[in-house]
Amino acid sequence: MATVAKEKGQKVVARNRKAYHDYLIEETFEAGMVLSGTEVKSLRAGRASLLDGYATVRDGEIWLEGVHIPEYTEGTWNNHAPRRRRKLLLNKQEIAKLVQKTKEGGQTIVPLSIYFKDGYAKVEIALAKGKREYDKRHTLRAKQDERESQRAISTRRER
Repeated sequence: MATVAKEKGQKVVARNRKAYHDYLIEETFEAGMVLSGTEVKSLRAGRASLLDGYATVRDGEIWLEGVHIPEYTEGTWNNHAPRRRRKLLLNKQEIAKLVQKTKEGGQTIVPLSIYFKDGYAKVEIALAKGKREYDKRHTLRAKQDERESQRAISTRRER
C-alpha cells in the first residue's frame, strides 16, 4: 500500500484586502469549510474571490455566503455552483461568541482569506465593525504619514 505525503505549511489562495479598508477588525477566527470535490480542485488551482463575501448565522450554524469559487474547468455535470452557501466549521464556544457579538448590532462577520493549512481548506473570518468614510480617510492618512516618516529615516541613514 502506497503512502501519500501529507502537505505541510500554509498556502494562501485568496485575500480580502478591501475588508481591512472597509472594516475595523476586532477579532479573527480560523474555520474549516464544507466543500465539494470540484471546489477543492478549483481552490488548489488558486481561483477564488472574497470581495462580496460575508458570513451569516442560521440555526446555530455559521454560513459563508457571496464567496466566488469558479467552476472547475475539467469538471463534469456534477460541478458546483460558484456562489453557493458554504457551511463553516467552528467550535460551539466560537459560534456562541460570534452569534452574541453580531446580535449586539453594528458588527458583522467577514472573510479575510482562504488558504490551505496542512492540506485542509480553511477560511480566516473576522468579527468586524464597519468604518465610516472619515475613518477610512484617517486610516489612509496615518499610513501615508508612516510611509513618509520611514522614507525620511531611510534617507537620513544613507548619508
